[in-house]
Amino acid sequence: MEKKVLIALVVLVNMVYVCQAQNAVVKMFPENGATNVNIDTHLTLTMSDDVVIGKQGFVSVYDLKTGKLVDRLDMSIPAGPTKSQPKNPNAQYTPVPYLYRTQHVTNRNTKAGTPSGINAWDTGHYQLDIIGGFSDGFHFYPIIPHGKQLTIYLHHNMLEYGHAYYVIIDKGIISGFEGIKGKKGWTFRTKDQAPDTNQRLLTVSADGNGDFSTVQGAMDFIPDSVATAQEGYRVFVKNGDYEELVYFRNKRFVTIEGESRDGVLIHYRNNEVFNPHPADIKTNEVRGTFPSRRAAFAADNCSDLTLCNLTIRTDCKGQAEGLLVNGERNYFENVHIIGDGDALQANGSCYWQNCRIDGGGDTILGRGPSFFNHCTITSHGAFMWIRNGQENHGNIFVDCHFKGLSEYAELGRLPDNHGKNYPYAECVLLNCTLENIPSYGWGKIDDGAKTANILEFNSHDADNQPIDTSKRNPLMRQLDPIRDAELIGRYSDSHWVLGF
Repeated sequence: MEKKVLIALVVLVNMVYVCQAQNAVVKMFPENGATNVNIDTHLTLTMSDDVVIGKQGFVSVYDLKTGKLVDRLDMSIPAGPTKSQPKNPNAQYTPVPYLYRTQHVTNRNTKAGTPSGINAWDTGHYQLDIIGGFSDGFHFYPIIPHGKQLTIYLHHNMLEYGHAYYVIIDKGIISGFEGIKGKKGWTFRTKDQAPDTNQRLLTVSADGNGDFSTVQGAMDFIPDSVATAQEGYRVFVKNGDYEELVYFRNKRFVTIEGESRDGVLIHYRNNEVFNPHPADIKTNEVRGTFPSRRAAFAADNCSDLTLCNLTIRTDCKGQAEGLLVNGERNYFENVHIIGDGDALQANGSCYWQNCRIDGGGDTILGRGPSFFNHCTITSHGAFMWIRNGQENHGNIFVDCHFKGLSEYAELGRLPDNHGKNYPYAECVLLNCTLENIPSYGWGKIDDGAKTANILEFNSHDADNQPIDTSKRNPLMRQLDPIRDAELIGRYSDSHWVLGF
């Protein structure tokens, strides 16, 4: 009798253990059987227990009517590199300017990894997704878990309007979960048609109650290079968490406006290690070179853009911009940018109004010109490494607040960069608040940049008391309010600095 009771207890304990080990679906998004779903939707599962993602199996999406495989994620493929690629001493800048062709390149008509320039094919075995028409593609995380919730990221532009789909998830993809099988386990139907192109107003909402569920989806919908401001588009982003890698190119006269700066968070884990430039091609330092893929949010070859009332953040360390912008006449207001090394990279004329920029070092990078008005910048290391040429101005700061987060938070530096320097680099500080900035102001300036134009006027501390500039780097010129009044007036004029 005692033996039978013992066996029964062992069986009961094993049953309890099995039940506890099983992870069940509590909620699906889109819901099973949902209709009117956006074509850029992510697939989200909320589980009964914390999620652990496996390294085998497939997530597959099929057309419900035809049974055709529409998209598949292979979890045995690593998301992306975790170590820096070896230095290639033979890498060169592209001998001809990189061409931004206007063409509809997506995962449906082009193989991800197709070179868009003269670079070689990427032979790395990682997840790859064409985003924003960049055929070389981006490494990405097919599933991102957060506690009991996981989000599945399909390849971009694979779903169509007016189609019904079903999802298959293999056993082993989620630890303790048996998976989803059959045509009825998880189905949804997309909206019948795209938004009216004549409306020119698009709404993005992370909960699916908008024209699009992602910022990328809205930008993919907008045609390239619209001719006039009257033909431009406004994208209104509702408060929400948008964990997505955003990249778009060739856009003009587009406004991306968040519902509130602290309420709209657009972020992703990206940096130079995860999405490096091609091993055989140098990138980004001079005009016409191969685009960078390491930012969380990139506007590439774009002009006349406006971004306002939102936060952009990279979730990685290293060379990891929150925002990277290439183009002309771009305007940013009340935007919070969070990055690490090179937190903001700005190439081309930009106006920054009431923005906050937080970085780890070389926090503001780029070729300029940039005009910063009433902005707050924090940095653990050097605030900037300016790379403008003679053809345009550099970084101009008016009524801005610089707050150093370590003893190494010098205003800027101009060391030789692999034998190259920037003799026309320019930085002007007018009426700025400096907090915890080393007394020498600027750090290392090598011989190649001894002609740099570094000007300072009326810097003061947080109590509005004048800063002692007697120990400044000798190349950092102090402006006189009377003798240099005309020059101060010019640099205070954004139109004179930017040309628009």
